[in-house]
Amino acid sequence: MSYRARFENQIAVMKQDGRYRTFIELERIAGEFPAAIWKRKDGEARRVVVWCSNDYLGIGQHPDVLAAMHEALDNHGAGAGGTRNISGTQSQHVRLEAEIADMHEKESALIFTSGWISNLAALSALGKLLPDAVILSDAGNHNSMIEGIKRAGIEKRIWRHNDLAHLEELLLALPPEQPKLIAFESVYSMDGDIAPIADICDLADRFGAMTYLDEVHAVGLYGPQGAGVAEREGVANRLTFIEGTLGKAFGVMGGYVAGPTVMIDVIRSLADSFIFTTSLCPHLAAGALAAIQHLRNDPALREKQQRHVKMLKDMLKDAGLPVLDGPSHIIPLMVGDAHACRAASDRLLEQHGIYVQPINYPTVAHGKERLRITPTPFHTEEHMRQLVDALSAIARESLWPSLRVEAVA
Repeated sequence: MSYRARFENQIAVMKQDGRYRTFIELERIAGEFPAAIWKRKDGEARRVVVWCSNDYLGIGQHPDVLAAMHEALDNHGAGAGGTRNISGTQSQHVRLEAEIADMHEKESALIFTSGWISNLAALSALGKLLPDAVILSDAGNHNSMIEGIKRAGIEKRIWRHNDLAHLEELLLALPPEQPKLIAFESVYSMDGDIAPIADICDLADRFGAMTYLDEVHAVGLYGPQGAGVAEREGVANRLTFIEGTLGKAFGVMGGYVAGPTVMIDVIRSLADSFIFTTSLCPHLAAGALAAIQHLRNDPALREKQQRHVKMLKDMLKDAGLPVLDGPSHIIPLMVGDAHACRAASDRLLEQHGIYVQPINYPTVAHGKERLRITPTPFHTEEHMRQLVDALSAIARESLWPSLRVEAVA
């Protein structure tokens, strides 16, 4: 058997389908976000503007965050030294968890090495505790939630994305005494739409279900303290669990789950991917804590970001470009073809010094390929005009199947 041939064939198929993933090597420049240095394969280095970063507020380069990380690194070294159970629980972890719990109006919180791991760990642990339960999962949920639900090994039901009537129908079909957990997101990362959180909580109350809300693409960005959409809508206290990340709007690395102390203790005690993983480096925890504290006390960055999101959306619409309009900070620009999406991204980078990563299958469905744009407080109006002009030029070159070329001619 030729194992190598099988691997080569798989790569060839992915390239043919337009779903082979390439990585752009970048060097972020402290103090100059969203600019970065693109390290080309030919050895040339070029300055580019990044339009697809998940560091939504540029907080990863904030002086308070960098100072906290430097101090922790100088005082405590690079690593945590072990798992949380074996010498790896540092004071930075304890303070960060207390801050997260307070931010989300919960009794306790638990941090992980990533948001992906936090979903996997929490959802799978809940399945171990409640083997007779059923998880009702929104069809648009992230891969990490899907994998956590699979690993839970319990009954599951998939409800159509943001479809409350379908969720109610599924709840009505379940025995009243059966334990239930409704799992969903606040901001969905590809379309940028937002869940009807209060209405879902109403159904949960009516049917005696727990709720698990993923706020990964909302924490730092919404609500008076940046605690997410649930805080903005005044319903954080109604949710059983709130999950989030430290690697997007908080600009560092890691993930967490917040909820009732006894339930967080169960996750801490049962989740394999927490128990057997070296804990987050102390300097990362210190940086995340500084980021959260800054954003809780100063809304200026998220307010400026929202103004920039609206400005860019209006400019894209005025140019006739195919924006999938939504209520969040995520701006999907629909392309509808994997090869065209890659070609548009390459053209932006090579000819215009603009980096927007193409989003293709399996991240989105076939025919829903897109460029996913994430404006920040540090993108200027000049940056926006350059982006819109470059996209319009690409559209005129007939690289965009979803766009009527004459609309921007």
